[in-house]
Amino acid sequence: MTVKPFKIDVPDSVLDDLRVRLERTRWPDELPGTGWDYGSNLDYIKELVEYWRTKFDWRAQEKLINSFSHFKTEIDGLGIHFIHEKGKGTNPMPLVVTHGWPGTFFEMHKIIPLLSDPASHGGDQADAFDVVVPSMPGYGFSDHTTDRGLDVLSVGDLWAKLMSENLRYGRFGAQGGDWGASVTAKLGFSHPDKVIGIHSTSTTRPTPYLGPGSRDLSEAEKSIIQHRNDWQASEGGYAHIQGTKPQTLSYGLNDSPAGLAAWIVEKYRTWSDCGGDVESRFTKDELLTTVTIYWVTQSIGSSTKLYYETHRKPWNLKQGERIEVPCGIASFPGENTVPIREWAERSYNVQHWTDMASGGHFAALEEPVQLVDDIRSFFRQLR
Repeated sequence: MTVKPFKIDVPDSVLDDLRVRLERTRWPDELPGTGWDYGSNLDYIKELVEYWRTKFDWRAQEKLINSFSHFKTEIDGLGIHFIHEKGKGTNPMPLVVTHGWPGTFFEMHKIIPLLSDPASHGGDQADAFDVVVPSMPGYGFSDHTTDRGLDVLSVGDLWAKLMSENLRYGRFGAQGGDWGASVTAKLGFSHPDKVIGIHSTSTTRPTPYLGPGSRDLSEAEKSIIQHRNDWQASEGGYAHIQGTKPQTLSYGLNDSPAGLAAWIVEKYRTWSDCGGDVESRFTKDELLTTVTIYWVTQSIGSSTKLYYETHRKPWNLKQGERIEVPCGIASFPGENTVPIREWAERSYNVQHWTDMASGGHFAALEEPVQLVDDIRSFFRQLR
C-alpha cells in the first residue's frame, strides 16, 4: 500500500544509444508517389528521425513531465506509476484518467492543470479535481507483468484498488478514451459503490446484449456496426497482429527506434482530426515524447500484449446487464468509430451527451479545452 514519490530520470547511456541507433537507421524503399497509402511515409519519417536525432530535447520534455507530482505504488504485485495532482478548490473530486494505445500518461499533460486548478485557467475553482493519471501495466514507467491473463478489464479492477485502497478515496470519478474507455467502463460496471460517474470518448466496449428480447437495431446502429467492420478491414491490421503475435512484432520495434516511430506516428496521423497533416494537431516534440517514453522503458512489446489478452476475453453484456452509474459521452467527429447515443444507451446510463465540433481519437492532446469543459460539465451535476 506504500505510495512513494517518483522522478523520471533516463540515464544518459540510454539516450546516447538511441542517437547512435537513429544515425544508423537502414531505410526501406518506397513506391514513388504513394504518400501514406502503404503506411508511414518515408520522407516524413526520415524528417522526424533526423529531428529526433539532432534537435529533440528529451531533457526539456523530462523537465515538463517532472513538473507534475509522480508516484509509484504496488498493486497485486505490480509497480504502478501515476501522476497525482491535487486539486486547488473547494472539495476537489477525485478523478482517475486512463490513457490508451499508443498513448501514455503524457497524453494528459494539457488537461491535468485545467482539471486540477480551473481557477488559474479561466474556470471555476468549484470544478477542481484531484487528478490521478496512471500508466497501465506494461506501459511507460509501470511494471511489465510476467504472467498471462492481464487484460484491459483487469486494469479496471487494479484502478479500483489504486483509488480506494492505495490513495484512500471513498468515491471517485473516472474518465478515459481508447483502452482507457474500456477501463473506465469496467470501473463503472464492477465498482458502482466506489464510482461517482464515468466520462468517455468511446463506446465500443462492452458489446451490448442483442439477443432475444432486445430492441431491433436502428439503421444508424446498423451503419455504425458496418463502419466498424469496414474500419477493421482497412485500418485494423495493427490490432490483429498485436492481438495474435505481439512477441514477434516486438523484436523489430524494441530494436529500431525509427521502426517504433513509424509504427506509432502513423496512428496519430490516421486516428486524429488532422486532415492528413499530423503536425496540424501534434508537434514533433509531442509525437517524439510519446515515442521516446516507449523507447526508454522498452514497453512497446509489453503494451501490445494487452491486445493479445483482451481479444481472448471479449466483454459481452448479458440480458439485463448495463453500466448503471451515470455516464457522460463526448463524441468527437474524428474518432475511429464515432459514438452514437442510441447505441451507447444499450450499455450505459447516459446522463450527458455532447457532439463535439472537432477532434479525434487523441482528444486530450487535440482538443484539451473542449474535453475539459465537457468533463467539468458532466461531473458538476454529480458533486
